[in-house]
This record gives sequence, structure tokens and C-alpha cells, in this order.
Amino acid sequence: MNIEEKTIEEIAQEILSLYRDKKYIEIKKEFEEINPTDVALIFGEFSEEQRILLFRLLPKEAAADTFVELDSETQEAMIRAFSDTELREVIDELYLDDTVDIIEEMPATIVKRILKNTDSQTRASINTLLKYPEDSAGSIMTPEFVDLKENSTVEDAFKRIRRTGVDKETIYTCYVTDSSRHLIGVTTVKELLLHDYDDIIQDFMETNVIYVNTHDDKEEAARLFGKYDFLALPVVDMEQRLVGIITVDDAIDVLEEENTEDIHKMNAIVRTTEKPYLKIGVFETWKSRIPWLMFLMISATFTGMIINAFEDKLSAMIILTSFIPMLMGTGGNSGGQSSSTIIRALSLNEVDFKDIFKIVWKEIRVGFVCGLSLAAVSFVKVLLVDKLLLGQEDITFLVDLVISLTLVVETVFAKAVGCVLPIIAKKMKFDPAVMASPLITTITDAISLLIYFGLATAILHI
Repeated sequence: MNIEEKTIEEIAQEILSLYRDKKYIEIKKEFEEINPTDVALIFGEFSEEQRILLFRLLPKEAAADTFVELDSETQEAMIRAFSDTELREVIDELYLDDTVDIIEEMPATIVKRILKNTDSQTRASINTLLKYPEDSAGSIMTPEFVDLKENSTVEDAFKRIRRTGVDKETIYTCYVTDSSRHLIGVTTVKELLLHDYDDIIQDFMETNVIYVNTHDDKEEAARLFGKYDFLALPVVDMEQRLVGIITVDDAIDVLEEENTEDIHKMNAIVRTTEKPYLKIGVFETWKSRIPWLMFLMISATFTGMIINAFEDKLSAMIILTSFIPMLMGTGGNSGGQSSSTIIRALSLNEVDFKDIFKIVWKEIRVGFVCGLSLAAVSFVKVLLVDKLLLGQEDITFLVDLVISLTLVVETVFAKAVGCVLPIIAKKMKFDPAVMASPLITTITDAISLLIYFGLATAILHI
């Protein structure tokens, strides 16, 4: 079934109608034509009791693939409803890294039950993976890969792939190890197919293997997939022994998770859960948003202090007050543009701390050009709209000049601050995303006011 032809809701309604009529064979046929990822979405339209029955209609392999795609809350509810036999069947069909991902999201009682229904070898592998740090490459790898020996022939390789490949997450990329399991080469099924059966793997394998260590950062490992177009990436221990691989689907999950986290940080939200938006309660949402809102509210006190410090000058020329929101908004937007651009460049490893002077010099020039453009438009707008159309007689040529000059200077400063803070944050081992729009805006607001009042004092002599 082409999921594009019908919405998830429409398919769910069809299955619900069959469910009410107890036409379970037809439901089973429907599920055979739907991708497990879409089946998981369809399950979201049903109650917990209905999901259990529908899950039991799925073939073993499809059931396991669907289970992996469900959110942790639904997985927990289904595990509680499973018999030990059903739970064992699902776990047996899962890849080890998927099992570990599920375990990490479950309460202790569920974890004990999952481990109780695995064999000793699987349990040992799961415990090994669980020992790796949460953000490490080891935490997302799978030990289920195809390994070959350098002195094996192509025919030997195919025999091994056929014998062991059924339980492996991928068989296209094959890794060559020595007798001590040290990683010494890599080849692909395509390469094997293009060689004769009696060719020795050592003669054509790629020896310049790109790999990561178990304790390397998982985000850095995931980025290698985009850089080198990998389908899988080998993971070695401290002694260069091959212990697992990271597959492209896990790398995509990592990048999606990291991008989501960065988006939250850039919008002053402390992420406290992996749950989908609609399944996060009001209290949890409040808890994730209030810390930064509190901090930004308190830090905004500085702008109030600056305005109070220049209260006498403002009272001498009230018209200056009406342009404060525009100037503060422009400064914040300018800084936000630079910070977002640099944060993205840092995440893609396009720039580093050593490039800070080049970056600042570029942003200063960009800020100057942007500031001049904004000043030119503002100068005409203030004279034509504010003075002539709106009749604000207190606006003079010098007032307009102060506003225009402020736009130029504050834009340059805001661009410089916006690019420098994320770079410094990364150098100090902080997440650059923390230095994004909300914090930059607070800083540039204060800078904009100081520039504005400083120029007004100098030019208008107030």
C-alpha cells in the first residue's frame, strides 16, 4: 500500500472498521502491505487494548520492526501486557543496539523482565553496551556485523556471509580482522561479486579504514556518515580490536536528536524528555521552559538599569524613547543571525577557534554593509513617515542622524558579539547552541541602548 495515497488517519479508520467487525485476517493482509514505521504510526490511533491485539496479528519480523518504532511509553505498556513467550519472541527478533535503546528508556522492573527473557550471551552483550557513556560511539554501535579473515578466498567469504548474515544488521560492508580481531581492512559485497571465487581478500581489500573508538563522541561519529557516504562505520576498542559497527540508520537518529536538542537550546528550552510533543504534560513543558525564561527576565534588568541611568536625558528629549524598541529589535535580530550561522558552521566543522579573527573580520564587514542599508532606509522613513505623515515635530535632522548612526554601529557590534560567543563557548567545552538568539538578544539589547544614548549625548548635547 502506498502510504502517500491515504493518510494515517484514513488507514487507521479502515483497520478500526475491520477490527469492530472482527475481520482479523483482512487486517493481517492490510498490515503485510504497510511499512513497519507506518504501522507504528497507525498504532497511535488505537487504544492500548486494541494495540495489543493488532500487534499479535503482525508476523514476527514485522512485529519486531514495528515495536522498535513505537515511543517508549507505548513500548512499556505493551511489554507489561506481553506474556514471557511473546516478549522473548520480540526480543529475539531485535538487533542488540535496538534492545539496548529500549532498555535505556524503561523502568527497572521492565528492564529486569527483558533481561530475564534473554539468553546469557545476549545478556552479556547488552550489559557490555550499557557500560559505555551515553554520548559515546560505543553506546550506539551494534556487535552484529560480518567479519572476514584476510587469507580467506571470495568463496569462503560468501559461505560465511550466508551462514552468519541472517542475524547481522548489515551484510553489505564486511570488515577484515586478524586472529586477534584487530581491524586491518574492509571490503563490500560488490567487491566480492566482482572477483573470482579463488581470489584472496587480502589482495583487494581496502586497508585505509576510517573508524572511531568506543569512547569517541557519537555526534562526531554520525557526521562521518555524511562526509564519507558510509552505510556503516567500524568501532574499535583502545587496542584497535573491532568490537562493533554503527549503521546509517542509527547515525541519522543521532543527528536528528542532536539537531532537536540544538533547536531547543537556541530557543531557551531545557529539554528534559525524549517524548513526542503531544505526550509531554503541562508540568514537564513548564519545567523545560521556565529556567531560561527566569534567567532572561532577570538579565533584562540590565536594560532597565541603562534606561534609568539616562532617564534625565530621555526626559529632555522624549522623542528618543519611541525608537528604542526598533533599535533593540534590530540589534537582537542582527546578533541572532550571526550566532545561528556560526553555530551551524561549528556543528558541521566548517570553522574552528583558530578561524575566530577571520570570522569576526567578515562579520564586522557584513554588519557595516547591513547597518548602512538599514540606516539609509531608516533615515528616509523617519523623515517621511514619522515626521511628515505622523506629525512628530520633535524629530529633527540630528535626531534622525542619531538613529541612523546607532543602526550602523549597533549592527556591527551585534554581528561581532553574535559570532564570537558561540566560538568561545565551544572552546570552553560548552554547547555553542546555548549562546543562541535569546542570550544574544539580551546582550545586544544592552549594547544597543548604550550606543544609542552615547551617540544622543554626543550629538544632541543632552
